[in-house]
Amino acid sequence: MPLKSIIQEMKGGIGSISRRSFDVKFPHHSRGRSSSVVLDETHLKVELFQQQSCWASMPPELLRDVIQRVESSEGVWPCRKHVVACASVCSSWREITKELVKTPEQSGKLTFPISLKQPGPRDSTVQCFIRRDRTTSTYQLYLGTPPTSMENGKFLLAARKFRRATSTDYIISLDAEDMSRGSNTYVGKLRSNFLGTKFTIYDSQPPHSGAIASTNRAGRRIGSKQVSPRVPAGSYNVAHIAYELNVLGTRGPRRMQCTLHTIPASAMEPNGSAPTPTEFSTSTMNVDDTIPHSGFLSSPKSKSAVADCSAADCEYSSGLLTKDGPLVLKNKAPRWHEQLQCWCLNFRGRVTVASVKNFQLVAATEPAQTTAQNQSDHDKVLLQFGKIGKDMFTMDYRYPLSAFQAFAICLSSFDTKLACE
Repeated sequence: MPLKSIIQEMKGGIGSISRRSFDVKFPHHSRGRSSSVVLDETHLKVELFQQQSCWASMPPELLRDVIQRVESSEGVWPCRKHVVACASVCSSWREITKELVKTPEQSGKLTFPISLKQPGPRDSTVQCFIRRDRTTSTYQLYLGTPPTSMENGKFLLAARKFRRATSTDYIISLDAEDMSRGSNTYVGKLRSNFLGTKFTIYDSQPPHSGAIASTNRAGRRIGSKQVSPRVPAGSYNVAHIAYELNVLGTRGPRRMQCTLHTIPASAMEPNGSAPTPTEFSTSTMNVDDTIPHSGFLSSPKSKSAVADCSAADCEYSSGLLTKDGPLVLKNKAPRWHEQLQCWCLNFRGRVTVASVKNFQLVAATEPAQTTAQNQSDHDKVLLQFGKIGKDMFTMDYRYPLSAFQAFAICLSSFDTKLACE
């Protein structure tokens, strides 16, 4: 059989195998019996083996070649789901698929859920957009350019806003329908102070071995007795975001600084590296538990609003950063456009509506540290966020930020800031 025919037949077979894996019929079990009945695992294993034996017994050399061809041909979503399906067949398929699928830093592609916690590509940006729902106080992150009414977006993450007496929490989840802090799909949260000037990003899993979970009241996401033992019970402080006090906007646009405790400043060097998790440490998720493929679908109002000016030569403000310390990001300083009578940044056409929420983040560096070789790397916009319509925003990020970190930083721009505007 030609290899092309094998791949076509495999795509159809993988889909049915993946679907059947969620609809396993328990032998000798009827609806009228108690749900606590104990079943013989051997029956389940035999049935699953019979379903998968057609593809699980393929020679490793042929299997690797087939998966490699699928991985290289299905580069964008929704076709990328065939690569995920390959990892859902059996353990041998899963190991080969995980070996062949590169990280976003290497390939620029988001494949598995763990890709949302891995750094983005070095030489390009990952273009995303955020849809805000004011009625439910939710925010959904999608992959790709903003779609028209006839197109769909690839859902990545969702967040819900919870107001408290002295702070605000944004719970971030892999599932748009389940954004509770005790859910298996919980990946982290963003917490602000009362004034909306300081934010803390918490991760659901340890950023590195030996990391200590936050034990204070602000960092705990739920009582340990209320969480399944396989669900991470701690929140790990991974970043801080600070907005400069700017009462009534008298100092111009917002000024923000982001300190990423888990990313060393040396990551911005040519041979630097950023932490790259390979799997969720304590999670019940399977490789086929991907985020579902979902669909949907001026003039400045503030003197501190920032508009897109693609022809502008924007200046960089000075900053502080040491190679041995954490990576510090600062917002790129906009310039005042006399003809437009507004503050402008070069968003390269990705932002169309002036807003106080618009920003670009670059690495903060000391003049003495910056050399001719790495100046361009430090000058790169690592994250940009801006408005394109009512409740629609674009988010573009790159190395060393991950989709989760970028999304959390952008959520801080949505929060009300009593002392900043």
